[in-house]
Parts: sequence; structure tokens; C-alpha cells
Amino acid sequence: MSEGSIAARLAQVVERVARAAERGGRKPDAVTLIAVSKTHPADAVRAAFAAGARDFGENYVQELRSKLAELTSAGSPSASEARWHFIGRLQKNKAKDVVGRVTLVHAVDDVELAAVLARRAAAAGVSQDFLLEVNQGGEASKGGVAPDGVARLLDAIAALPDARDVRCLGLMSIPPPAQAAEDNRVHFRRLATLARTHGLALLSMGMSDDFEVAIEEGATHVRVGTSIFGDRPAKV
Repeated sequence: MSEGSIAARLAQVVERVARAAERGGRKPDAVTLIAVSKTHPADAVRAAFAAGARDFGENYVQELRSKLAELTSAGSPSASEARWHFIGRLQKNKAKDVVGRVTLVHAVDDVELAAVLARRAAAAGVSQDFLLEVNQGGEASKGGVAPDGVARLLDAIAALPDARDVRCLGLMSIPPPAQAAEDNRVHFRRLATLARTHGLALLSMGMSDDFEVAIEEGATHVRVGTSIFGDRPAKV
């Protein structure tokens, strides 16, 4: 996809985010738009950054590392000035590669992963923010803690030896497959209620097909890839 088309698509998404925020009674800047750049080349990140995107999401540690290395070697400001989010399932043995490199880890779902993040953060002298992933549909194909397990997991994380070096700021969830965006409203509403119950401020929910509904229900972070970058490149 050309640089111009990425800029045009991004502008359209930004406008849709703003309108959805206003419908939800919030200001547009209350919502962080994460441009999901996974599987797209570094050039696409540069184009989106030049068009105004500042938050980018990656699913795979190796791709994040190689993309950052390429952007850094090219002297692109997107390497140092962008905020990077790790939005995929993070393997414990790769936690060292994201701690201190990303603004937010979106998919922590057990105390062991939180413990590894905390140890790595303590060793690096940084604080790592993260979200708990909630599996509302009980789907075996997805990670995430059950809604009724959030309180226990938060307590277990708070009891970790290095708990002060990590911060749980909110919740993330991907609803079960639906026929229409409106079908996901109930899941977004439940996640917002769950976050309020536990005093958590951030809600990462909503993607290209349903981010407007998610924003109307309180999303603070939406993860949008296809609507900005187009279809993912074919594997070769």
C-alpha cells in the first residue's frame, strides 16, 4: 500500500474515532488509536508515523525487534518517538525482549507471566505497564483469565516480590466471533463494568470491524490494522 493511501485511511479512521468518542460523551483525545502494524513492513510504519500515528501494535516479538532495528538503522523518528504496544500472546522466555521497549503489554493472563515481567523490569531498572486479558467467551483458542478470576489474579500479582516494578492499568479483551459489530456491544459493556469494579482505568477493546462500538462503550485503546494498512501481505 502506498504512503498516500495509508495517510488517507488513517485520516478516515481518526475521524471515525472522534465521532464515536463524541457519541460516547468523551473527547476524541480520550481514545488512543493503536495502528496494528504486524506483518506490514517498516516502510508502512514510517508512512503512518509521518501521517500522524504515534501508537503501533505488534503481535510477535521477533517482528517487533527486527522492525525496531530497521527503523533505528534508517534514522526514522518512529523508532524512538513512537509508542509501541505488544498486543499478542507473550511467551515467558521472550519477556526480556519487550520489557522497557513497549509502552504497554496488552495480554497478561497469569501470575507467572506477570512475575517474569516484574523480574525483568526490576533487573532493567524500569517499570513495565500491562493489561490483563479477559476471556469473556471461555474460548479455548484464546488466552485470558475468566471474568470471575480477575480479582484473584490481581491479588496474586500484587503479592509478587517485584510487584512494584509492574503496573496493571486495565483490561483487554477480544469478544467471541460475531456477525455484526453491534453484537459485541454487550461484551464491551461488561468489560467496562468489570474494569470499574476493580478501579482500572484502561480498556483495550475494539478492532477494525467494531472499534466504534467499543469506543461508545468506553474503550480507551482500540487496535486497528486493516482499516489503516489494508490487508496483510501474503506470506511467501
